[in-house]
Amino acid sequence: MRDWLAHRASATPEATAVRVAGEPARSYRALDERVEELAGRLSAFGVGVGTHLGVCLPTRPTFVELVHAAMRLGAVLVPLNARSTARELVDRAAAADCALLCCGSATEDTALTAARLAEAEGNDLPVATVDEPREGARPVRETAPDTFDVPEWAPTRRLCLLFTSGTTGEPKAVDLRMGNVLTSAAGSAFRLGLLPEDRWFDPLSMAHMGGLAPVYRSVCYGTAVALPGPDAGGEADEGAGYAVGGFDPGATLAAMQATGATCVSLVPAMLSGLLDAGALPDSLRFVLLGGAPATDDLLERCFERDVPVAPTYGMTETASQIATARPAEARDHVGTVGNPLFTTTVTVVSEGRTVDPGERGELVVSGPVVTPGYYRDEDATERAFGPHGFHTGDLGYRDEAGRVWVLDRLDDRLNPGGETVDPSEVVDALRAFPGVADAAVVGLPDESLGERVAALVVPDGTLDPSALERHCRERLAGFKLPRSVGLADELPRTGSGTVDREAVRERLRGPGADRVVSFGEREESAESDASTD
Repeated sequence: MRDWLAHRASATPEATAVRVAGEPARSYRALDERVEELAGRLSAFGVGVGTHLGVCLPTRPTFVELVHAAMRLGAVLVPLNARSTARELVDRAAAADCALLCCGSATEDTALTAARLAEAEGNDLPVATVDEPREGARPVRETAPDTFDVPEWAPTRRLCLLFTSGTTGEPKAVDLRMGNVLTSAAGSAFRLGLLPEDRWFDPLSMAHMGGLAPVYRSVCYGTAVALPGPDAGGEADEGAGYAVGGFDPGATLAAMQATGATCVSLVPAMLSGLLDAGALPDSLRFVLLGGAPATDDLLERCFERDVPVAPTYGMTETASQIATARPAEARDHVGTVGNPLFTTTVTVVSEGRTVDPGERGELVVSGPVVTPGYYRDEDATERAFGPHGFHTGDLGYRDEAGRVWVLDRLDDRLNPGGETVDPSEVVDALRAFPGVADAAVVGLPDESLGERVAALVVPDGTLDPSALERHCRERLAGFKLPRSVGLADELPRTGSGTVDREAVRERLRGPGADRVVSFGEREESAESDASTD
């Protein structure tokens, strides 16, 4: 079996492979030629079958080429977040056994600092740049291509290692195989449909599965992946002006229009910004919305403006989507993420037993999209799997129609004074207040209760603390009330768009934390709890 790009270039050489705003379209034949040359240059660096290749770049066309060059060589792709610190790069590269770290002009300084840190610790981390070197990295483009062996491919061959977001602990390297990614691509196409003229616009970081999946999928489908240009926070292909981060909603809308986007992957914060900036293109068949829960308000904004939003639930450990709601279903059943994709099974488990429809429990996933485990971490792998499959750590349920509803993280449930509090219930109560645009709820250490409920709130206009407290007391038992509420312009999030709960805790307990209101300073009795239900 040849690598996917080689097969696609042979099957449909003139089909459009890559579209970038403001640039000519690239065919699969042209992409294949560039990847062949890049693979030869990487081979001269010692990259070959089984080599773990670290890539630290913002989303850009060269990243796409590196994805396919790694596959052609039989190397294992290790995408690393372009916003990483040097310390993070050292730790991730070591955890994933990276033999080479590819960077660009925007990340060269950090990559070289990481290499010096690694050397000081007795380790070797060679660095190569795909752009003109600015700080002394070895340039890939000035290295003469070398011959390389074409590997034999099988569904069980390791394709890439992606790090989890790390919102609940130290990030782990997820081991994804060819079969995981290929099955995920098929399941997504079965759910959302597929057209020859599709152009999947991809503004997400390719260090996360949400940004990487469209690169693999487009080649499988024979469709185009569309990328933002420099004005939208992306980079020009030569590296000039490439910046890390910097999402610009207005420029992104323009890039979507220019590339003729028919599909797009977004996290809620990005979609909200795009809705504020103007009208999304009429060419869109769907907006795949994931990475974090979408509020009902955001979904309603989409419905009012006929934006074909498709809420999805997925994980790095499942090579992206687990369940996805088609746009019509999302409108008819607000809040669901739809039914599981083809070949993926979702079981709801509580206290070791499967539960009936409508009953809450942990969502457990099985099927060919699920990773075999975490790289070089047998203990974490063993903890993650059980009789029903991979334990997501997410609380949710399935309704009578089999639709999946995701409520919160299981390990984020709070325990004030021996009571169990579901943070999603408190978040829902806060979001229902007219003066609150968004909220996150976490637990903070408390001398008397052991743990107290705390919230970080994004106001929508002027916030009346007393009215907010009355509102919450009408909806929540006393032990569920936030003991402290802080204000923020926006919720801190990880690179994948999920709420960064540890950063929320730091804001609420750090020096100068803006404490605007305190609910229920005394511990509520059972009688007072009943009076506030």
